[in-house]
Amino acid sequence: MMDLQKFNWTRLPESYQLSENRLEVITKPHTDLWQNTYYHFQNDNAPVFQIETDQKYFSFIVKTAFTKSHHRFDQCGIVMYLDSQNWLKGSIEYENEDYQHLGSVVTNHGYSDWATTEIDANIKSMWYRLSRREDDYCIECSTDGKKFQQMRICHMLEGNASVKFGVYACSPEASSFEAVFTDMQLTDCQWPAHDGQLPDK
Repeated sequence: MMDLQKFNWTRLPESYQLSENRLEVITKPHTDLWQNTYYHFQNDNAPVFQIETDQKYFSFIVKTAFTKSHHRFDQCGIVMYLDSQNWLKGSIEYENEDYQHLGSVVTNHGYSDWATTEIDANIKSMWYRLSRREDDYCIECSTDGKKFQQMRICHMLEGNASVKFGVYACSPEASSFEAVFTDMQLTDCQWPAHDGQLPDK
């Protein structure tokens, strides 16, 4: 398990409790991460709890629980926040009593994209795994912490040096909820090297 005392906040949440292997976060209303695309606004005030590394190959695993999410866009998950213009995140966003969105956002040089799929609103826990291979990254999810499924492979334009990664939680609208993070692990890279088509000459 990771030493959570080595993590640092980029903006504080409404309140939080930190123990040896557990972080509980109460979100502030009107907090979010998004840059420009489609909505034409910039939101950069979500609390982020991260650690820094210069390792070029690793995997970061965390379990999230959000039994009290209840308002549109309430979300918590995994994040790699470099600066306001360059970051990625994977999370579940509450939508309504029927469904929510499991998705990921990648932001390069101030423009975000969102890849998403609908899942049942009764799901209130999810594991995530963020893997790095130099400046390429993979986000995966799992309902049991054992079998992970790919959500996204992406390239980070500013992601080839030292990076910060961890967890985040936010409530973009007039809401607040408790997000719980446990079982944080840093391991050797679990994302295997590509063994198919050779790179172009």
